[in-house]
Amino acid sequence: MTLIAVAATGAITLTGIVTAGPASAFEPLTPVIPPPVPPTPPRPELPTVASAFPAGPSEAPPCTGVLIEPEDNAAEVVEKGAAGATFCFTAGLHRITRTIQPKANQILASDEDAVLTGSIRLTGWTATGGDWVTKGVLPPAYGQTGQCEDNVANICFLREQLFLNDKHLKRVNTRDKVVPGTFFGDYAANAVYLGDNPTGRTVEMSKTDTAIESAASGVTVRGLTVEHFASAPQAGAVVLGNKWKVVANDIRWNHAVGAMLVNADGATLEQNLIQYNGQLGVGQYSTVNGTILDNQVSDNNTDGFWIADWESGGIKTTWSNGGSVSGNLIEQNRGVGLWSDAYDDGRTFSDNEIVDNAADGIRYEIGRNGVIEDNTISGNGLGTGRGSGTSLWDGGGINVNTSSNVQVRNNTVTGNVNGISIQSRTRGSGPWGVNVLRDVVVTGNNVTMKGGTTATGMVQNAGAAVPAGEVVLKGNTYVLDSLAAERFQKFGQWFTAPQWQQAGLDAGSKFTLGKLLSALEVPLER
Repeated sequence: MTLIAVAATGAITLTGIVTAGPASAFEPLTPVIPPPVPPTPPRPELPTVASAFPAGPSEAPPCTGVLIEPEDNAAEVVEKGAAGATFCFTAGLHRITRTIQPKANQILASDEDAVLTGSIRLTGWTATGGDWVTKGVLPPAYGQTGQCEDNVANICFLREQLFLNDKHLKRVNTRDKVVPGTFFGDYAANAVYLGDNPTGRTVEMSKTDTAIESAASGVTVRGLTVEHFASAPQAGAVVLGNKWKVVANDIRWNHAVGAMLVNADGATLEQNLIQYNGQLGVGQYSTVNGTILDNQVSDNNTDGFWIADWESGGIKTTWSNGGSVSGNLIEQNRGVGLWSDAYDDGRTFSDNEIVDNAADGIRYEIGRNGVIEDNTISGNGLGTGRGSGTSLWDGGGINVNTSSNVQVRNNTVTGNVNGISIQSRTRGSGPWGVNVLRDVVVTGNNVTMKGGTTATGMVQNAGAAVPAGEVVLKGNTYVLDSLAAERFQKFGQWFTAPQWQQAGLDAGSKFTLGKLLSALEVPLER
């Protein structure tokens, strides 16, 4: 498609004194000369906020029910139990060799730090040519699903992860690249090559694909640690169904998605730690009124899926109606922090802390009737790699892409690659007809843009022109490095703050300088 975009001309600082004039949206000014503008937006120093988000097995209540010991076959025990039964996993490592399939209203729980693992222990290592090898442990070769950040080696989709004394090892694509901290899986020879001496160490390989999944309704999963499952791309280690409650678990180091809501109407995912999964922390598909609440979702996409545009990072929802993603801490994921993509309808994203993710903080793409409100969004979109960049086409703290009837209100957006990016692209047709950007209102937001090419505004390509009045920005507050810097864009034309408002944009909005000057209340003469 043809993109219409113009590079920023750079920031211009104020060097003179501006006297008071008539009441204005531009405040405050001062005779103090602002410091030089850095060439690129710095990654902000952010406070530690994890203590405000209690989550994980420590939050689980006591469990009373049928005990499952580490030596038991958990899938068989649950299968033999009655609907509505409670199963309590005792302390220790429970090796799950086939998926646990709970019945209606069963509870799978622990209050004793039980760990469910999908891995097997690898033994029988032999030193060979400077590395170590064991054979007969891999499945037959299988085809690729998904897209990798490294599209040359192209190995992110391979599901078997290796852990040396619980440390995740990096996969390489040929044996000659094996060095300490890495491994290579040779499917043709059914051999695993390791770059570290395994003598006296524990080597684990993820093997079972899914920990817990069934078609039963009303299941509860709580207080468990779920790790090392070899889930396929876009598949979850824990898969929620209708009216499931998955609460206070630690879901970590699984190959693809940590927790996945699939046809999970009325399900709740709450107060979980969801971290270090290979592709995505949380996924949701074809779900009505699902609730994703008060989770810590961090450091996901450890296996190198494409950061910019292929379903990697923190939380992604698709083809779902109603429900909310609220009160979550979403940080340091290698991808989009919170992403609605492809025909979400009536979704609310609110009160989330979205920090330091490699791509957009929030992306609302090809959806409708969305509400993005009261989120704090800082330090996002500053990652590097294939498809990353700094223009409004590349995204920002909040990115609304070819969606309709979206309210973006009362968010705090600070130190991201861009502030708020409104994108109209040619995206074909879907269940609602032609996908278009319409009826987007951006109001009440506090947006800080103080360096490099950081901007807020609208972009459109040649086949997706936006009629006048379909995007409204009003009543926002912008904190800028300089009122002379071109920090606003509309369809390829750049504006300073005064020019932006003189063009009829951001009615009722305020434009101020940074923290050091915030005590002065001198309006700008226009």
